[in-house]
Amino acid sequence: MIFTPTPLAGAVLVDLDRHEDARGFFARTWCRREFAAAGLGVALAQCSVSHNRRRGTLRGMHYQAAPHEEDKLVRCTRGALYDVIIDLRPGSATYARHFAVELTAENGRALFIPRGFAHGFQSLADDTDVLYQMSEFYAAEAARGVRWNDPAFGIAWPIAEPILHPRDAGYPDFGRPVAP
Repeated sequence: MIFTPTPLAGAVLVDLDRHEDARGFFARTWCRREFAAAGLGVALAQCSVSHNRRRGTLRGMHYQAAPHEEDKLVRCTRGALYDVIIDLRPGSATYARHFAVELTAENGRALFIPRGFAHGFQSLADDTDVLYQMSEFYAAEAARGVRWNDPAFGIAWPIAEPILHPRDAGYPDFGRPVAP
């Protein structure tokens, strides 16, 4: 695996180190030793998948409140998505800033999201599947979110009219302007 830091401290792109031959390729997607060597020592508690039938489906921006905060590794296994994270860690040098990346089944890229970040994505193709690996068990009472189009974050979503769940559409504004 190839680990590349993002502009948000602790968030890391994880690219496949493909070993190719005439049959195709083989690549490791998770290795506790390699993640620990990259400073990402997490133990997995749960894996989930979301299937998104239609292009433009937007899920987010979600996070788990303390004491249920979680690290996540997110990968697109079919289709394509625009993946977004927001640093919500008070005291962080990148507090309230976001980072976005395109994850596709073809590029095999994943995004490691440290605890204290909100996460969401918008599907760029019909029938897009997303695999989540999380360090903590889901706790419904700790589920939180911020509004996907809050001007405080300035996220430029690729599809202007998303397909949203009412919960995601109704999250409150963050209430803090982001410095330019």
